[in-house]
Amino acid sequence: MEARAEARMVRMSPQKARLVIDLIRGRKAGEAITILRTTNKRIAPTVEKVLRSAIANAENRNTDLDVDSLVVTEAYVNEGPRNKRVRPAPMGRAYRYQRRTAHIVVKVGDRAQAAAGLQQ
Repeated sequence: MEARAEARMVRMSPQKARLVIDLIRGRKAGEAITILRTTNKRIAPTVEKVLRSAIANAENRNTDLDVDSLVVTEAYVNEGPRNKRVRPAPMGRAYRYQRRTAHIVVKVGDRAQAAAGLQQ
């Protein structure tokens, strides 16, 4: 049994978000929440929210599920669309810069499925 949750168009560079996602991949769900609570990064509360949503999705799918046995089977960040912006520059010029966005995906499952996924 696997459940997933995702947050799209998060205003954070995917590279920065991956630093936090890498901390929780393969961990137990409760342990992952503790790690996210103590991580001093701006994206950590958003990742925690997605993880809690995935856990709630798992509970809604299966009523006799033991939440303590859930493991983060997959967690990854993809790049979303970039917002192009213009910044004033000297001598009447304009410099373009991009505001990056990220799509965060977290999947939780039970231990047996996590072990099978790691062997493949």
